[in-house]
Amino acid sequence: MRSPLYYLLPVMGGYAVTSYYLLKNPHLLHKRKKLPFYCRHISHRGGAGERRENTLEAFDNAMSNHTDLLELDCHITKDGKVVVSHDLNLLRQTGHDVSICDITYEELPLYREHLEVTFFPGHYSSGSDRRFPLLEEVFQRFPHMPINVEIKEETPELVKKVSDLVKRYQRSERTIWASEKDPVMKLCQEENPDMPIMFTARRGLMLLLLFYTGLLPFVPLRESVLETYMPSIINRTYFPHSRIMRNRFLVFLQEKLMMRKGLFQHLQARGIQVYLWVLNQDSDYQRALESGADGIMTDYPSKLRCFLQRHEGAQRAGSGARGPVTADRQGSSY
Repeated sequence: MRSPLYYLLPVMGGYAVTSYYLLKNPHLLHKRKKLPFYCRHISHRGGAGERRENTLEAFDNAMSNHTDLLELDCHITKDGKVVVSHDLNLLRQTGHDVSICDITYEELPLYREHLEVTFFPGHYSSGSDRRFPLLEEVFQRFPHMPINVEIKEETPELVKKVSDLVKRYQRSERTIWASEKDPVMKLCQEENPDMPIMFTARRGLMLLLLFYTGLLPFVPLRESVLETYMPSIINRTYFPHSRIMRNRFLVFLQEKLMMRKGLFQHLQARGIQVYLWVLNQDSDYQRALESGADGIMTDYPSKLRCFLQRHEGAQRAGSGARGPVTADRQGSSY
């Protein structure tokens, strides 16, 4: 009687070969997604290191530095106004221990004079603009700009109002639904399924599981964007609240598991863009490009612009002898 391995090994071998082939050629099973924008330069909260986060002044500064995507966060006031703000409670940003949902828009306090950069402790931003803008103001000011709108709270009224604004300004294809929470993302999708979405935290973990089991090439993905942190910034510029997330061994393990060029290339071949956040040093910008990421999210738009210009200048110089050079990917503006 033959051992079960006699039958199992050929099956597993065939599975591994098929999985690898489809990982490299996903178009055989999946239609490529087509986002109408490509993002290399992404401004986190509008560029929170150079101007106060999520202010119109910050967004203007990001635009002047040729950003490809504005990242922002929203909450809703007591009188139903959609406000651009990262935090629901305003203590960190204003010094007032009050939540946006408990006050009207007119009652919102001003930002602090100097605000510490969340992903670069010890560094502060300032500027002339201390006002919390309305999301509608941002849409009006930047009608053609791709915007990543993160919804942090499971608030149906907020989701509906954001969706209504997106539809009113005819920007469904240029506005990304973003949230780390599955219930929130479900609300967003139900309210406006025409908007592209990012992977939630749970879906991101599932993505890794599918990749390492070889199942990823066979599974359809509804997301158009993967936004994730680069583990190597933990304990340097990013300090998670959870102590276990700061464990050195776990940081090392995450780096090995997450920063896989093969995974990023497979997603990109399926039309899914990969963004790494929040990077504020040239060495981290370089690491992100070496890992194969599409976009870099930063608090320093001018710093990233200069880095990308040098990077692409070096590429052109290095390729000069071989003829004309095209941009790294479609849509590069550097």
